[in-house]
Amino acid sequence: MNQDNHTYICSIASGSNGNAYYIGTSSDGILIDCGISYRQLVGRARKVGIDLRKIKAVFLTHEHSDHVRGLRVFCQNFGVPCYMTRGTALKCRPFYLPPQPPIAISYNEKVSIGSFQVYCFEKPHDVEEPCSFRVEVNGLNIGVFTDIGCTCPSLEEHLRLCHVAFLESNYDEDMLWAGKYPQYLKQRVASDKGHLSNTQAAQIVRQVAPPHLHTIILSHLSADNNHPLIAHKAFSDIAEHTNVMHASRYEAGDIFEVLNDKVVAVSHR
Repeated sequence: MNQDNHTYICSIASGSNGNAYYIGTSSDGILIDCGISYRQLVGRARKVGIDLRKIKAVFLTHEHSDHVRGLRVFCQNFGVPCYMTRGTALKCRPFYLPPQPPIAISYNEKVSIGSFQVYCFEKPHDVEEPCSFRVEVNGLNIGVFTDIGCTCPSLEEHLRLCHVAFLESNYDEDMLWAGKYPQYLKQRVASDKGHLSNTQAAQIVRQVAPPHLHTIILSHLSADNNHPLIAHKAFSDIAEHTNVMHASRYEAGDIFEVLNDKVVAVSHR
């Protein structure tokens, strides 16, 4: 019987320059995505006090470099397996994949790793076979929902179960359309297979969030088309009853212990 009833989370990296989300207990942990270099990952983890030796597996959402850049070296150095869909594995550049072949997962599959039950489900994004993850550990549910073009029944189903969600809030519509991106890239970001805007993300929460969703971590914020203050403004009414914070693209965030009704910072940058 598992006696480790402490649950921890940390955004090690979040943004188009790299993504890595840690979910752990006192004894083990997993990574969702590994999109910064091995050196950056080790340095950021050490700075906030994450012991990477506890990680039992890496779960990959899709093959874009900002989600897979450090995978090969990390898995090779720490001897951990990586899980991804067959489509993601086929589309990954070979030099990103570790020598040990990845373990294939399918939509609507549950993977048991140590204390964790990891649920994989489909999401709309412009790659071969992308997925999002909901992680159940110690009776708590934590979602990692980024790189999503629009809401869908699967996202809503899994969000309804969450106590904590890393939720994409990528761009502000006005900043995107008035910004410097070329037109084709603006259209790609705003498409149903691109990214969630602040407005879209907040609307999803208003429509489907359960009463026990006590913490939302706004994730994958654009450096060019968003700003934390603007993202938080879109969630201002939600923040009256839900803890809303944002993940940094430049450094690891605090480690938080997740409780049934709140999160508590246990380490600080």
